[in-house]
Amino acid sequence: MAYVAINVLTVPAEQAGTLEERFAQRAGMVEKAEGFEHFELLRPVEGTDQYLVYTRWRSKADFERWRDGMGAQAHQREAERPGPPAATGATLWSFEVVQEAGPAR
Repeated sequence: MAYVAINVLTVPAEQAGTLEERFAQRAGMVEKAEGFEHFELLRPVEGTDQYLVYTRWRSKADFERWRDGMGAQAHQREAERPGPPAATGATLWSFEVVQEAGPAR
């Protein structure tokens, strides 16, 4: 069963560009992980300062392996950057995919 992990990041308006740039620089990192299926960085349109980082995995075990390995290393490097963090207050939402649909063909 597919597994979705969504990180909810609180991003001050003045740090939005920095956050997006940092994600652009990391492009290709999570994509190399076993079981990875999809990534999206979602920018808020109105009413919130929270970005969503959506990842989809073949299984929860694949996500956990990445989180505890390559993901932990990437977050550690981010924490070591000089200056204020681009985001604070990360919360993880997780889901199992029970139904899905694509465009009708």
